[in-house]
Amino acid sequence: MKNKKLWGGRFEGASADITEKISASIHYDSRLYRQDIRGSIAHARMLKKTGILTGDELQAIEKGLEEVLAEIENGSFEFSQSLEDIHMNIESALTQRIGDAGRKLHTARSRNDQVALDLRLYVRDEGRAVRELLGALIALLAETAERHVETVMPGFTHLQVAQPVRFSHHLLAHAWALLRDRERLDAALAATSALPLGVGACAGVNYENDREFLREELGFESITPNSMDTVSDRDFVLDFLYFSAVLGMHLSRMAEEIVLWTTGAFGFIKLADGVTTGSSIMPQKRNPDVAELIRGKAGRLYGNLISLFVTMKGLPLTYNRDLQEDKEPLFDSIDTVKLCLEGMREMLATMEVESDVMKNAAATGYSTATDLADYLVKKGVPFRKSHEIVGNIVKHCESTGADFFSMAPEELKKFSGAFDDDVRESLDPASSTERKMSAGGTSRGEVFAQIKSLREKLGT
Repeated sequence: MKNKKLWGGRFEGASADITEKISASIHYDSRLYRQDIRGSIAHARMLKKTGILTGDELQAIEKGLEEVLAEIENGSFEFSQSLEDIHMNIESALTQRIGDAGRKLHTARSRNDQVALDLRLYVRDEGRAVRELLGALIALLAETAERHVETVMPGFTHLQVAQPVRFSHHLLAHAWALLRDRERLDAALAATSALPLGVGACAGVNYENDREFLREELGFESITPNSMDTVSDRDFVLDFLYFSAVLGMHLSRMAEEIVLWTTGAFGFIKLADGVTTGSSIMPQKRNPDVAELIRGKAGRLYGNLISLFVTMKGLPLTYNRDLQEDKEPLFDSIDTVKLCLEGMREMLATMEVESDVMKNAAATGYSTATDLADYLVKKGVPFRKSHEIVGNIVKHCESTGADFFSMAPEELKKFSGAFDDDVRESLDPASSTERKMSAGGTSRGEVFAQIKSLREKLGT
């Protein structure tokens, strides 16, 4: 039979061209080759332990799989679309090399538990790499914050100037969000910790097998308890996609601020030439394309999560071919997350901070109005009354053009007799940050405490 399949015993006719095309996944699941070979070697060792393979057969299988691995990694291995997926490609190549011993390898397993294993191993391997990149970005934010503890900038609500903050405090706000992302990633990786191999297609296998041996061999913490749930479970993939989507949202918010801060209206930072691009028509442009692309890629991460949710929602137990659609969203999210983390790190590592511009911007928008109200409260004026008084002062400045930040005590006393000569400090944006005494605030001591706490959580 033309293009005879490894599963083709009960078939007489060849697969239609459309069946070949729609079934094939080798063009993307070939990236699972390391995990597939690792799992096959462990499975072969278990078959030897239970007496299904001889020592010579195990040795031939291991040697053959190592040769296949070497060929894939040096680029000489030829993948075949007619063999559908990475599992069949590797098994076919092995059998061509070593004969019947290769045909015995699939005893006591199914592609259903095989792919579940490969995916768990892949998420675990790639997740650890993502975790390192994420930790490096958090560490960079802490390092940058430490260098800019004395840089004061305006904090915003509704994108309007609100209160003065330290630039370091603002950077650390993003670092804490990313630390939560790392905790979500850890939870997603923990979801991969149960071994799926050994449950067969859906009901278990008719051979003596040793799943505890496989668990130890492959470094899992436990074994899955139900064969039907095992082969239909993709919760661990959804967990990783959810982590990726939330991380994408946090990176997008950072990227949006970078875009804003590089504009002429803000001018808070200057990005390096290496992470900006020019215009094909406007020679003066320095566009923050890396930041904009990171912002845009968040949408891909959301889409990948929703895509798999929709695929999974109507599937009956156990395995259905629809589950082939789990891999491309996963692979794309992993690639996208890595790219975005590397891009954000490069932008932050090479940016120039315009401290004077930030300082001047903090002295706009009546940023210390709350400090002035709090001054009156400390003088015994109820907060709601002090709020009204300061509101009247702001209204006066708006109508007369008076400079709020340089108002003399004598002018302020016209609005309340509680004002005294010591009021000037309350108008100063630079000193405002130091008056925030609450834990987690923007005072110098609290910023350093945050940096220390972050580094302790990172283990650095």
